[in-house]
Amino acid sequence: MKDMEVKNLINLEEISHKTSLNLIASENYPSKDVLNACGSVFSTKYAEGYPGARYYEGCEISDDIENLAIERAKKLFGCDHVNVQVHSGTQANQAVFLSVMKPEDNILSMKLDQGGHLSHGSKVNFSGKIYECNFYGVDRESELIDFDQVRKLALEKRPKIIICGASAYARIIDFEKFSNIANEVGAYLLSDIAHISGLVAANVHPSPVPYSDFVTTTTHKTLRGPRGAMIMCKKEFSKIIDKSVFPGMQGGPFMNMVAAKAVAYNEALNDEFKSYAKQVVNNAKKLSSVISSNGFRIVSGGTDNHQFTIDLSRNNLTGDEIASLLRKNGIIANKNGIPYDNLPPKITSGIRIGTPALTSRGMNEDQMDILGNLIVGIINNRNDNNMLNKLSNDVKALASGFKLPGVD
Repeated sequence: MKDMEVKNLINLEEISHKTSLNLIASENYPSKDVLNACGSVFSTKYAEGYPGARYYEGCEISDDIENLAIERAKKLFGCDHVNVQVHSGTQANQAVFLSVMKPEDNILSMKLDQGGHLSHGSKVNFSGKIYECNFYGVDRESELIDFDQVRKLALEKRPKIIICGASAYARIIDFEKFSNIANEVGAYLLSDIAHISGLVAANVHPSPVPYSDFVTTTTHKTLRGPRGAMIMCKKEFSKIIDKSVFPGMQGGPFMNMVAAKAVAYNEALNDEFKSYAKQVVNNAKKLSSVISSNGFRIVSGGTDNHQFTIDLSRNNLTGDEIASLLRKNGIIANKNGIPYDNLPPKITSGIRIGTPALTSRGMNEDQMDILGNLIVGIINNRNDNNMLNKLSNDVKALASGFKLPGVD
């Protein structure tokens, strides 16, 4: 690369990842093959439209790569129809709304501060500005989805769409229960599996496909693909979904990302990926157990998937404070609210921990045991600079023993 300013920043980013431990639940490390597809000649291609019906000439090979991605995705998830053009998870949700809803129609979704997502109806998001949104939450004691509340609100509000799926929920989602409620009130069911799609693909988490009218997901979290998204739906909705994506809300697809998605779907069909997904969950369970045994409360008591949230309120600490502390000592996590949090979103009472990225680097339960004790040690010794220096060096030592996929 001739642009040394950009090259140096890329190198610094690589060094940062190699020398630190990434516990961001929504991040992962794709393979070199995925990254090569992202940077391929498909980056230059404009291919407005769909295979066999493009608005530009010279798209025959683009048709082939998009069809390949579609067929691999359908095989991976066992769905009727897939749109692989959509750029992001939020846009995928937007396309679903656009396909079957009108402004001011009703949405029922999970509260943002209890695990939901901005695009599920938050007032600061397009979804909350255009549609009438109501929210269910989790039980105060168990911190599991309160299905009695979901049904009660559904019967009362009669939503056009019910959304299940979350950005910070650590337990198995019962898609069949959501489907039964949706059917009872005549609502569409949208399952947003952005966080768990890799686990679903590997049969580590139940699939929403048999129960949902629409399923959206990003492709870069547990699915370990490029930055992007996809929409799955029943056959009857295939035409309106495709029209909602193009020309409804975006122009030409990023064909390089479509190619990279095709690579990622193929990788996810392999036994190695299934073993990876199982290890992601095993690592999350082990890490949460180690932290819990050292006096920190885990929201809902543990995890069934790739992530969990540490409740710091009983330790008189904040998420903002501890996320910053961990970052300074080489552990990357994000502050996150806990159910019924008394602190605002910029401070929070918790931190969210995810294991997809470190599992991609080859770590297992043994490393999670070490990491859990490092996290606890850093928090408990936050006012002891000498001890923090030692622990920071231990973090670097742990990180140095594992390569960075797609880079090393």
